[in-house]
Amino acid sequence: MSEEPESVETAVEAERIRRVYRTYDTPARTRLYDGANPGNRAIVEERVRRMRHLLAEAGLADLGGRRVLDVGCGHGHELARMRELGARGGDLLGVDLVPERIDRARELHPDLEFRVADATRLELPSESFDLVLSFTVLSSVLAADAARRIAAEMRRMLRPGGAILWYDLRRDNPRNANVRGLPASEVRALFPGLRARLEPVTLAPPLARRLGPLTRPGYPALAAVPFLRSHLVGVLARRD
Repeated sequence: MSEEPESVETAVEAERIRRVYRTYDTPARTRLYDGANPGNRAIVEERVRRMRHLLAEAGLADLGGRRVLDVGCGHGHELARMRELGARGGDLLGVDLVPERIDRARELHPDLEFRVADATRLELPSESFDLVLSFTVLSSVLAADAARRIAAEMRRMLRPGGAILWYDLRRDNPRNANVRGLPASEVRALFPGLRARLEPVTLAPPLARRLGPLTRPGYPALAAVPFLRSHLVGVLARRD
């Protein structure tokens, strides 16, 4: 467990995040991310395809017998997806700061383990996991001290040969002041000592969701334009 005492800035940031995420869980926002939208499906398919490739490069193509931690797991969908890579339900753990999200994750994925936890101070032993998921987590952390502590806890969780699977915004979202973009240089700075392989991915979601019947030809064509890629996907691996 981390021995670093909680700062006032970190405590205030945790309460801000809880407040913001409670406002996110609305029917309108659920519809925005609806998998029935062809653009949303294309986003997920591309992301999963790139993640599998990057995990394979890092020697983590098969998660059978490996422990996986999802930090900021939300409703647990990405953690559950790890079963497609061979992970066993008993080896998967999701943690989130917002109790309502953990309650929903338990309803949706009753075979997996979920806990309410503050990612700046995880009550977990060091070097406990082979893979740590960080999906659109640190972009929601605006306080620099809190972001540094969360990143340090993710690093602390990794076993030798383990890695962090990263997916997050690389630019600010002008429509949402509660998130910030993290360019590759900042991601690397947050995880010193890890070997980072990061690449831009994801056609900007507001554009992807508007493609409709043109998604199949339009998504890959537009996603090939570097400026239109809104996120980074990657693996940050322990060098040992």
